[in-house]
Amino acid sequence: MSSPVQMRWAQRATEAAVLTALVLIGLKTWAYLATGAVTMLSSLIDSSLDAVASLVTLIAVRGAQRPPDAEHRFGHGKLEPLAGLAQAAFIMGSASLLLMEAVQRFITPQPVQMPTIGIGVSVAAIGLTLILVMFQRWVLRRSNSLAVEGDSLHYVSDLVTNVIVLFGLWASDRFGLPWLDPLLGLVIGAIVVRSAWGIGVRAYQVLMDREVSDDVRQRIIAIIRTVPGVSGAHDLRTREAGPDLFIQLHLELPDTLPLIEAHQISHDVEARLLEDFPHAQIIIHQDPISVVRPDLRGTAA
Repeated sequence: MSSPVQMRWAQRATEAAVLTALVLIGLKTWAYLATGAVTMLSSLIDSSLDAVASLVTLIAVRGAQRPPDAEHRFGHGKLEPLAGLAQAAFIMGSASLLLMEAVQRFITPQPVQMPTIGIGVSVAAIGLTLILVMFQRWVLRRSNSLAVEGDSLHYVSDLVTNVIVLFGLWASDRFGLPWLDPLLGLVIGAIVVRSAWGIGVRAYQVLMDREVSDDVRQRIIAIIRTVPGVSGAHDLRTREAGPDLFIQLHLELPDTLPLIEAHQISHDVEARLLEDFPHAQIIIHQDPISVVRPDLRGTAA
């Protein structure tokens, strides 16, 4: 489980990401108003996605430190997917406006105004994003935060977007290609839509308590089978909420096992699972193996 110092570094990284995104939103808003470039509009929308995504990450990191309370016995992990759904809806709406604007520019091409402003802002965006990614990687070496890792990967992809914008503005100014700006705007718009769709799907799956991946389930089953005294397991159920993994299972034990030994084996299974899944909340039901249906024994299904 992460230490308070590690969680504090993770929180600092997400706060830096939010601040960077807000600065970029301000710069790109000014650049879009000055240039009227569709690529700059698409970059502005992408930075808005960054800001919302980083806010979601900040909620997740802070929420991970909040224990369950009297009104939320299972914790506050679903704040993250709820925010994710709102994020996806916001970005989808913005991307739709971007795509419509790009199509309109194809119909009535317009030259980019004052491209040097857009080029300067794009260079600044690349520099700020690089500094942020370097800081995030520094934090990752000290905190091993999955939330920060995901945020860092998102900003790495944004470097590519900013390079595309920079190239589009330079090429439009250098070669006088009015169709290049809306074309690259469509490309970036498609990337934004794909990101928003992925966020929305993942958030929906978490809210619907979807099972974890088969790989994770197989890891859980393999861990259970390594504990001495376990005859098998069945009725394994899992779900995720923010940083927490919920695991429920029926543990199959010999009929003649004393209660105190059965309790100790269950405790050993829980401890072993927590080594691999430190944020797991585990519920184990003990079953004498003779009462388990033959078709269920050891299946963990």
